[in-house]
Amino acid sequence: MIVTVTLNPSLDRAVEVEALTRGEVIRATAAHLDPGGKGVNVSRALLANGVPSVAVLPCGGDEGGQLVRLLKAEGVEVLAVPITGRTRSNITLAEPDGTVTKVNEPGPAMFRAEFDEITDRVLTRAGSADWVVLCGSVPPGLPDDAYAQLCRRLRAAGIRVAVDTSGPALREAALAGATLLKPNRDELAEVVGVPLTALGDVVDACQQLRSWGAGTVVASLGADGAVLVDADGVVTGTCPVARPRSTVGAGDALLAGFLAAGARGAAALAEGLAWGAAAVSLPGSRMPGPADLIRHHVAIHPRPDQLRPLLRSGPPS
Repeated sequence: MIVTVTLNPSLDRAVEVEALTRGEVIRATAAHLDPGGKGVNVSRALLANGVPSVAVLPCGGDEGGQLVRLLKAEGVEVLAVPITGRTRSNITLAEPDGTVTKVNEPGPAMFRAEFDEITDRVLTRAGSADWVVLCGSVPPGLPDDAYAQLCRRLRAAGIRVAVDTSGPALREAALAGATLLKPNRDELAEVVGVPLTALGDVVDACQQLRSWGAGTVVASLGADGAVLVDADGVVTGTCPVARPRSTVGAGDALLAGFLAAGARGAAALAEGLAWGAAAVSLPGSRMPGPADLIRHHVAIHPRPDQLRPLLRSGPPS
């Protein structure tokens, strides 16, 4: 069983349009409303593939109630902690060529007492968990090391912790000794402070996170695939998508697949890539199930060409 923690969840409305033209009235071709937030998506992807998961999250206002109802309708076990603020809403505009434009609200402030209540819920539920996954942005009102504080307490209890966040919170999680970190290319470049233009740059940046204290690092690179760096070495892989529809949640699906497959080695990376690519082929922030996975499209490179330049653009993950 895998426990996920999302401190800044959302309602995600995805709207498909033929073309996005600024200043024009645009008619949507389709729309989807899904539960949102990195950890929420990890739980949804796991459950869609038969892996037990519990989602711990704050909820506030009518939006928070709707988020919980949507999750329960998908069969997700939810531990919801009421907060004073209103759960945020995000909008995604998706074009036919795979271009995605996102508008994310900042989310409500969280008080220390609310964070302490979430921490208590997590520590109580984590005793029987294989992993605890801490995901997403740190909400206003909490310090940058909020995830790191929780990570240290979980690690002291012998629990494996995966963290998917960005900025100072990502650095703090590495320093706290997270078992696994899952940044994307932009998040990785930001935390190490250098541009990543070639595969070798990504490997070096992952190694830097490991030197700060992290165990395993999986960097998702959009159309360039993903890089796994751990004590056993470096493995990379790719999984092309014939018709991209939405990149929202692709990195979350990749993380879920990697954890579901044992979180170690080329086989786990391949499974993560298959889940991530399947998410890109689906509308909105839908998470893939077994019927959506095309594993034979995955290519694993145990001896990667570290001089290979990365694509200048591609779907984020």
